[in-house]
Amino acid sequence: MTAPPQPDPGVTVALELAELRRSVDVGFARTDGQLNLLLQRADQTDARVADLDKRVDSLERGRWPLPTIAALAGIGGLVLAAVPLLQH
Repeated sequence: MTAPPQPDPGVTVALELAELRRSVDVGFARTDGQLNLLLQRADQTDARVADLDKRVDSLERGRWPLPTIAALAGIGGLVLAAVPLLQH
C-alpha cells in the first residue's frame, strides 16, 4: 500500500492564510457594522438631548412669572384683608 500523497506545504499555508484573511474580513465587517450602529444611536441620542434641552429652556422661560404672580396674589390678599380693618 502506498501512502496518500502529501499536499504541498506552500498550498496548505496559502489556503490557511486565505481562510484566516476571510475570517478577519468578516470580523472587521461585523465590527464596522456595530460601530456604525453605535454612531447612529449616538446621533439620535444627541438629537433627543438637544430637543429636551429646548423643551426645558422653554419651560424655564415660562416659569419665571410664577413667583411674581404668587407675590402679587399675596399682596392682593393682604390688601383685601386690610380693607375691612381700615373701614372701622
